[in-house]
Amino acid sequence: MSAVAPPKSRSSPALERLSKELLASYLGDERARRISRRYLPSREAIAGILEDVLDLMYPGYFGRRDLSTENLGAHVAQSLSELAPKIEREIEHCLCYGREREASRPEYGECAPRAHELTESFLDRLPQIRSLLVRDVQAAFDGDPAATNLDEVILAYPGVLAVSVYRIAHVLYELGVPMMARIMTEWAHSRTGCDIHPGAKIGPAFFIDHATGVVIGETSDIGEGVKLYQGVTLGALSLPKDADGHIIRGRKRHPTVETGSTLYANATVLGGKTVVGADSVIGGSVFLTRSIPARSRVSLKEPDLRVAPRDGAVEADATYFDI
Repeated sequence: MSAVAPPKSRSSPALERLSKELLASYLGDERARRISRRYLPSREAIAGILEDVLDLMYPGYFGRRDLSTENLGAHVAQSLSELAPKIEREIEHCLCYGREREASRPEYGECAPRAHELTESFLDRLPQIRSLLVRDVQAAFDGDPAATNLDEVILAYPGVLAVSVYRIAHVLYELGVPMMARIMTEWAHSRTGCDIHPGAKIGPAFFIDHATGVVIGETSDIGEGVKLYQGVTLGALSLPKDADGHIIRGRKRHPTVETGSTLYANATVLGGKTVVGADSVIGGSVFLTRSIPARSRVSLKEPDLRVAPRDGAVEADATYFDI
C-alpha cells in the first residue's frame, strides 16, 4: 500500500500576503475588533450561570434528579454558595468592560465592590423571580388545552423557557448589567426562536404559545395575563434621527399591551404610542399602528364573514375593527 502524500500547504508568499491584508483590515477599521483591552464578558460563563439559576427556579427538572424534602435545603445552600462567586466575577467583568468602552482604564479589582453589591441584590430577587415564573407556568397550562400537566410545560414548552430566561435577565438589566442580561436572552432566542429584550416590562401570568418568531422590543410594556401566539411582533416604527443622521435613542419605541389581551399568530403591533386596551383580542396577521380601546376585537376583513364576540354573545361595550 502506497503512503498517502500529505496535503500541500499554501506557499509562504501567499500566507504573508493574506496576513498583511487581514492586518490592514484590523488596523484600518476599528469596528468588529477588540484589542488592547482587558475586560470582556464571557458568553460561555454567563450561559453556565443562567443554567444554574434555572436549576434553582425549577429544582428537580434540569439539574439533580435525586432531590427530596430531606436534601433540598442542603442542595439549595450549596448551589447558592457556588453560584454567587460566578455571578460576581461576570458582573465585575461587565462593569469594567463598560468603563473601558467609556475610554477609562479601570485597575484590577476596581469594579469588585460594586459587583459584590449587585450580586447580593440579584440573589435577593430570586424568590420574587420564582414566584413570577410559577404564575407563568400556570398560565401556560391554563392557556393550552394540549398541556397534560405542569411538568410537560416546564420541560417542553419553548415559550416558558424564553419567559423564564427573560425574568432572570430583566433583573440584571434593572440592576445596570445590560450586557449580561442581553447575552442571556439571546441564549434563549437561539434555542426557542423567541426574542424578548431584557428591558421589556412584562406583568405576571404571561404566556407565549408555540413561541417561534415572537419579538418583544426593549420598551414594550405588557400587563398581567397577556397571551401571545407564534410570530407576534411588538416592534418600533421608523425611528427619528438627529441632525447628524444618528438614531435618537432613549425613547419609548414599542407598544403597550394592557392586562388580559390576546394577540394571535403573526400579529404585528408597532410604535411607542400604540396601546392595546385591556382584554382586547388582536386577530392573526393584523398590522396595527394605532391605539385601540379596552375590549376591542381587531381582525382582517374577510368577505361574507361576520365578526362575533368570542363567546358568541353580544358584547355591548366591545369595539370591533375590520382591517
